[in-house]
Amino acid sequence: MLTERAGSRKAFLIPVDFIQALTWLPILGIPILFHTNQVLWLIVFFSLSTVAAGIMGTPWSAMMADLVPPEVRGSYFGLRNGIGNLVTLFFSFVAGGLLQIFTGNTRLAFTIIFVGSTVGRLISLYFLSLTPDPHPALSVTAPRESIPQITRGLFSTNIGRFITFIIFFNLTQNIAAPFFSVYLLRELKINYINYQIINAIPTIVTMLIVTWWGKHADKAGNIKVLYITALMIPFVPMLWTINSSTLWLCAAQVYSGFALAGFNLCAGLFIWDAAPQENRTRYITLFAALSALGSTLGALIGGNIGPHLPQISGSYFVTIFLLSGILRLIVVIVLFRHISEVRDVLPIKTTELLFAGLRPAALTHRWRKISHGKHKQNNSR
Repeated sequence: MLTERAGSRKAFLIPVDFIQALTWLPILGIPILFHTNQVLWLIVFFSLSTVAAGIMGTPWSAMMADLVPPEVRGSYFGLRNGIGNLVTLFFSFVAGGLLQIFTGNTRLAFTIIFVGSTVGRLISLYFLSLTPDPHPALSVTAPRESIPQITRGLFSTNIGRFITFIIFFNLTQNIAAPFFSVYLLRELKINYINYQIINAIPTIVTMLIVTWWGKHADKAGNIKVLYITALMIPFVPMLWTINSSTLWLCAAQVYSGFALAGFNLCAGLFIWDAAPQENRTRYITLFAALSALGSTLGALIGGNIGPHLPQISGSYFVTIFLLSGILRLIVVIVLFRHISEVRDVLPIKTTELLFAGLRPAALTHRWRKISHGKHKQNNSR
């Protein structure tokens, strides 16, 4: 609604992005500006930063959905996400290195990190200002579905059933997700070097594989990739229950990064494809809000039931991991079969997609046959 009142998505994004960029400076200045309640002020400013970043996501996604053609979205955002993960990983190590180098002067280290974050955000804002908005005129009076109207279609429309699936998928996933780090540090007493390695592996794998998933999604469709990866993800927490050695957990993280790269990419792309253009911003808003709600409820459920569960191998965390995996699998089996693809895509077998690759010549020939068949059907009608 704020985006519509601003007149265009870009007109809304630029000032909010500017505010978000500047929030790092008062966070940096907390030790100087506030001598009491410093943690409270940290929460206030960090919440402001999080809110600004959060409300930018919906209009930016809607704008990019109009800007990037549907047939190349997978390839484009696969490449974009891969570069983003590389940059994120690189600067996380830069920040850690600065804190290590300036161990005796952490204020200087954090000053460099936070000022650098602000400068990076402002550079990003400059490039955002150069990005065209394909449909800048958003009329407040134009007929649109309200959020309650969209919500009522959660069980009766294709996109509604997908949002419902994501709610429960995130809920079951986050029953366990917040507790992997606690399990590593408290139960396994793993050292920080191995801890960093284990946590970095999914990011590295995502960086390497997400472009591959994107190209496959362009040809085979988002739903095909989502179905494959959705069936893989429930086994991620189950793998953590088999063995607790560092090598095994690293292998499990490789598997996790491979599956999550395709799932996270195509979940966002499918919403863009399925949402009607005139209401795309509102559908993306509802999708983001309900996804976050599912994640929050899952974490709350896991945190409350965990201590009351029977222990496996001396730890109730292992029980949570197993329970989360089983519930995720049930959600996929029960809910995903009611969701269908919204684009014309190639009928590619799962084995061909995963193992044989997409052979351009063969697929082009098959695609022409399909298109020719549809053209003949339309002419006969």
